[in-house]
Amino acid sequence: MKTKNFIIVGLVALIIIGVILITTSTAPGNYDGFAKCLSSQGVKMYGAYWCPHCLNQKKDFGNSWKYVNYIECSLPNKAGQMEICKQASIEGYPTWEFSKGERVEGEMSFEQLAGKSGCELA
Repeated sequence: MKTKNFIIVGLVALIIIGVILITTSTAPGNYDGFAKCLSSQGVKMYGAYWCPHCLNQKKDFGNSWKYVNYIECSLPNKAGQMEICKQASIEGYPTWEFSKGERVEGEMSFEQLAGKSGCELA
């Protein structure tokens, strides 16, 4: 009896976790319009998967991150830099690049991004 209850509780827990993962990964983000505008204005973020500042930027956007034009610069296992980033002369992460070629290294607030891109924060 205890084994059967344990299995049922385990299955219910897996179902709940699955539903949470599905709804959070596909739910619209709070900044979808802003992120889409950044991309339409040619704004790019160069970053690395291991960079804590890049992770902070991704967290800021939440589910809206999928609309940001992001270029991964790090090879697996931190084994160097991707060729696209070498050719773009990316030296630090994150590096935000704007439509007229202007670049800013480091984390940027949404207000700073809005000011540089012309995109409005809703």
